[in-house]
Amino acid sequence: MTGVKTCALPICTTKTGFWINNPSGQETNLALSEGAISCTTNPAYCSKLIKSDNEYLTRVIDETVKDFPEEEDASVIVYRKTCKRIMEKFLPLYKKSAGTEGFVTMQDDPRKDHDTESTIKTVFENRKVGENYMAKIPVIEGGIEAIEICVEENIPICATEVFSLDQAILVCERYEQASRRTGNSPPFFVTHISGIFDEYLEKVIRRERIKINPDLIKYAGLSIAKKEYDLLKSRGYRALLLGGGARGIHHFTELVGGDAHITINWNTAKEIIDSKLKVENLLNKKASEKVVEELKEHFPDYCKAYDEGGLSLEEFAGFGPVQLFRNAFLTGWYQLLAEITSWKQRMAL
Repeated sequence: MTGVKTCALPICTTKTGFWINNPSGQETNLALSEGAISCTTNPAYCSKLIKSDNEYLTRVIDETVKDFPEEEDASVIVYRKTCKRIMEKFLPLYKKSAGTEGFVTMQDDPRKDHDTESTIKTVFENRKVGENYMAKIPVIEGGIEAIEICVEENIPICATEVFSLDQAILVCERYEQASRRTGNSPPFFVTHISGIFDEYLEKVIRRERIKINPDLIKYAGLSIAKKEYDLLKSRGYRALLLGGGARGIHHFTELVGGDAHITINWNTAKEIIDSKLKVENLLNKKASEKVVEELKEHFPDYCKAYDEGGLSLEEFAGFGPVQLFRNAFLTGWYQLLAEITSWKQRMAL
């Protein structure tokens, strides 16, 4: 990686790249000082700013609603303005790296992620926010065609909401087909969401009262991610694995060491820094066959994610972990809408 080398994060001594997720303004500065090479945001970003950077978000809402009084319009513009602030901070790194680092991802309104036309329209609009923009698109039926359009337009891609091998394989194949057809090969990241997958299985355990050693769950999402990494490399796909959805330090440490990137929230990064943790190459350390078989025995959805051929394109959007992740985005987007409505009501008093 070509980011800052004198950082406290152990990742910075390896080939693995560190991205920051949904940062406040201060967190963006801190992440850059610790070697962050790019940034991810999602539709829940502004709801995070309500807690981490409320004064700034209120100011953005204030200046936006004057020109866009309808909540639906204002929410989109507010999200773009908050992302523009991050893009400006990462732009020097983007230019210094000749467009290989310094990206900031943006995603569509989660209520419209099944709508290919809406996704493509949003990509073209978001591209105007900054030259270091990266399109973040879910690997579901409504997003695949939009990803192909991004290849045709040479727009950097973050393929997200990936929880299964089949999702990774399909989106990589479509990227390769579009690349051969157009001659374009924009930066392409496949984001595997390990922590949310584990969280989903924990909910299944509670709901179905499954008797299993809870310590095994920490291997679930990561075992799929590591298998996916090997698959991307062995098949020669022009995609980099981007680990996401961390819910613990292990979702970071277990992916360190290879030609992959990891995006984490600043609180996780700070926890790692404060721990003075020494990280070795754990990406190649696989879960035992016994662990994998026990997970398969208890969780049909783990089988669908871990084994090739477990899911079809039509099943991606309805897959349990995808739904759990999407629901968090919906909640965040509605919180932004509610914040804008609340602001308008206060101003009307």
